[in-house]
Amino acid sequence: MTDVLMALNAGSSSFKFALAACSAPAVPILSGAVERIGLGDAGLRIKGPDIDAVTRNLGAADHGAALAAVFDEMAASLPGLVIRGVGHRIVHGGERFEAPEVATDDVLDGIAALVPLAPLHQPHGLRGIQTGMDLYPDAVHVACFDTAFHATKPWVNQAYALPRTLFDDGLRRYGFHGLACQSIVDTLRRDGYPVADRKIAIAHLGNGCSVTAVAGGRSVATSMGFTALDGLPMGTRCGQIDPGVLLHLMRTGHDHDAIEALLYHQSGLRGLSGLSSDMRDLNAADSPTAKEAIDYFIARLVEEICRMAGAMGGLDAVMFSGGIGENDAAIRAAIAQRLAFLTGADSAGVDMRVCGADEERVLIEAAHRFVGPRP
Repeated sequence: MTDVLMALNAGSSSFKFALAACSAPAVPILSGAVERIGLGDAGLRIKGPDIDAVTRNLGAADHGAALAAVFDEMAASLPGLVIRGVGHRIVHGGERFEAPEVATDDVLDGIAALVPLAPLHQPHGLRGIQTGMDLYPDAVHVACFDTAFHATKPWVNQAYALPRTLFDDGLRRYGFHGLACQSIVDTLRRDGYPVADRKIAIAHLGNGCSVTAVAGGRSVATSMGFTALDGLPMGTRCGQIDPGVLLHLMRTGHDHDAIEALLYHQSGLRGLSGLSSDMRDLNAADSPTAKEAIDYFIARLVEEICRMAGAMGGLDAVMFSGGIGENDAAIRAAIAQRLAFLTGADSAGVDMRVCGADEERVLIEAAHRFVGPRP
């Protein structure tokens, strides 16, 4: 019997998980994911150094079915484990949550109150905690917030040019993908990269996309804002948009629900291409609209990286992560070509490299801090 820690990471179209022994939280003994949730061909995969790899076709599984499949396969692959702590990714922490917290009833109520600000993600993270607590009631469940990493941003990069009373009421730029950014900063430090002396843009590109400016290891600006709609075009989300467009839509008969569906589910790569929200599908398509969607994505990505350079007063490196960032060499090459005019550290070109995010490690390490020694 082995005491283990678990990470549960629910995204908008994927669900990742990992297990590590309490005695060695940095070394996973099992990890896996369910991908393409909601696209009709969801697939589960599990791997580990001491287990046979498992793959399952889950078809049209939603997040609930994906989570159930994860728990079933995990129990079958490694029976007899005692889960002592679980770190859960929660996208929005609002003003209140700037560090991981044990998931008490009060914390869960606070998370639920933020669902309107992250409707694609917050319900899945909340469901993950509730399901985990039902299945493993003796474990310590820890909520870890994507927004927390960005709490260090200066006021000028938090505020909108709206009345100050609205800022005081919490209407501000929070930023997201914080766990991914934290994991990248941690990895760079472990690898001996001079994080403290570098101005880094982290381009986290997947179904959700953002660019974060990191100076001295801390977030100083990011492309996402009050919600995860702002900034780059994403799989189905619009990214940056003139607020006047929304006023026009309201005046011409679009109600709240229709506008929300448009911005969250019908826009981005899917809306631009008319084909798919998945960059892999667009790369494989022989379609002018697919090419235009890719071109638009690249153009906006260059703009946001340059904006982050402005926020930091320079740019030494771009770190690519996420499904697109890590796997699409053509996107990375296009960005490198368009940013060739910039000069980084020691008068060299800007350092461009892949640095995969390991949010699960951050989640497990957070759970480990709260679990403590075995009684």
